Amino acid sequence: MIEELVPAEVAARDLFGDARTHRLFDSERALVAGAVAERVREFTTVRWAAAQCVRRLGHAPAPLLPGRLGAPRWPRGLVGSLTHCAGYRAAVVARASVVSGLGIDAEPDEPLPDRVTGRVASAGELRHLAALHSAHPDVRWDRLLFCAKEAFYKLWSPVTGRWLGFDGAEVTFAPSPGDARGRGFVVRPAGAASGFPAVRGRWLARHGVLVAAIAVAAGELPAVRPAADGQEGTAVTGISS
Repeated sequence: MIEELVPAEVAARDLFGDARTHRLFDSERALVAGAVAERVREFTTVRWAAAQCVRRLGHAPAPLLPGRLGAPRWPRGLVGSLTHCAGYRAAVVARASVVSGLGIDAEPDEPLPDRVTGRVASAGELRHLAALHSAHPDVRWDRLLFCAKEAFYKLWSPVTGRWLGFDGAEVTFAPSPGDARGRGFVVRPAGAASGFPAVRGRWLARHGVLVAAIAVAAGELPAVRPAADGQEGTAVTGISS
């Protein structure tokens, strides 16, 4: 269902369950050496999904190893994002000449614990969620807020080279219950992140899973100077081409 949330130029692949035949690169296998079986399966399956996307774009799959902040380092000329939750795995990949940033996240379609909601949502977002719940009580708006912010962070981190807390972004949903292609949201960076542009995303609830996706066209995100190890990246004035 992830392909319903991203533009046609983005290669997308998802599945419920796990791939059984994918072989990890040795460097990838080393990352999960000693991990529990479930972790190895989800790690392997999202890399299988990513490999399908990379091949669709005419590239040879390569090891997807974590960068300084944990996001996967994609083959030159590509951008992408991975996600997994219980029973669901997905990957999206696009050419960097067409798409400047991608972020996806999947979560179980269940309420967040109250203590987590209070850490994730601002006072304004809590009011927004309450109004949404009154109008559309069948949607897990608290979990969806978490999902949208996670998708935004996966977009933000590779572009800026910086960490971002939940208070660094404000999410507004625009529910359209009759829209079979998913519903919309806007993420507006806040505070120290406010120089980053607002971005639009889409979400979908199906088969017990919530999925949020953000895809930003080339030229619409700030460029960034590469960060040295142990340092944060610095945004470059102007827009990348």
